[in-house]
Amino acid sequence: MPELPDITVYVERLDALIRGETLECVRLRSPFVLRSVDPGIDELEGRRVEAVARLGKRIVLGFDGEMFLVIHLMIAGRLRWREPGAKIPVKFGHAAFDFAPGALLLTEAGSKKRASIHVVRGAEALARHDPGGLELFNADLDAFASVLRRENHTLKRSLTDPRLFSGIGNAYSDEILHRARLSPLKLTRRMDDGEVATLFAVARQVLDEWTARLRDQTGDGFPDKVTAFRPEMAVHGRYGKPCPECGAPVQRIIYAENETNYCARCQTGGRLLADRSLSRLLKKDWPRTVDELD
Repeated sequence: MPELPDITVYVERLDALIRGETLECVRLRSPFVLRSVDPGIDELEGRRVEAVARLGKRIVLGFDGEMFLVIHLMIAGRLRWREPGAKIPVKFGHAAFDFAPGALLLTEAGSKKRASIHVVRGAEALARHDPGGLELFNADLDAFASVLRRENHTLKRSLTDPRLFSGIGNAYSDEILHRARLSPLKLTRRMDDGEVATLFAVARQVLDEWTARLRDQTGDGFPDKVTAFRPEMAVHGRYGKPCPECGAPVQRIIYAENETNYCARCQTGGRLLADRSLSRLLKKDWPRTVDELD
């Protein structure tokens, strides 16, 4: 799922390309991607884009007349910028938004179609699409600590909960926790003040660094290669590969459709966190420390 760095770059490039432009036509190839009924999406046609913004992991196009288009890419949704009138891809295309300079296409790979668009009128209706998570770059340490300790969850769960923190998902939570040298399963209410301060500083640092990196890679183009798996990442998506800090093999915990990647030596004192399915299968043969893997 595109997270804060990816969404920020999308927003910046869209702002440069379409702010001040008039939406000439909306083409829907997959009607189900539109999850709202009133106002109708055709009411956006002929309106000028006045703002482009991020709302959590959502992209918001603000039009004159206080109308908004809310795009939620979910896991596999992506935006493409193409020449004016470009055809919507047959296999993965959902919709196209035509402007004089070009066409903004919404695509989604895979069989599970989760991406969505909503059309809303007014700031109050738009606010209902905000999960309410804390914006780290608009917060101080006290606000961060208060939200983090509000509920007693694992760090991984808390960082990726959009009601607690805005814009952080599976990929960047792994990177943040690795750099902070904190276990993804550490409970938030068991963290001391020093650990909380470190996590706050590192989270902002990682998100800021990756936003700058993706911004530089995109330049004056458009982010066509948005992915949660990048070779420059320290642990996310790097199961079995050496940790860039200590050389130990990166470990993982698989749950549902997600996985957590971490370095046992850097983050858990060498202890392997139990993978629910494998540890049950291996029982006593399940290795307890990273050294037992050698």
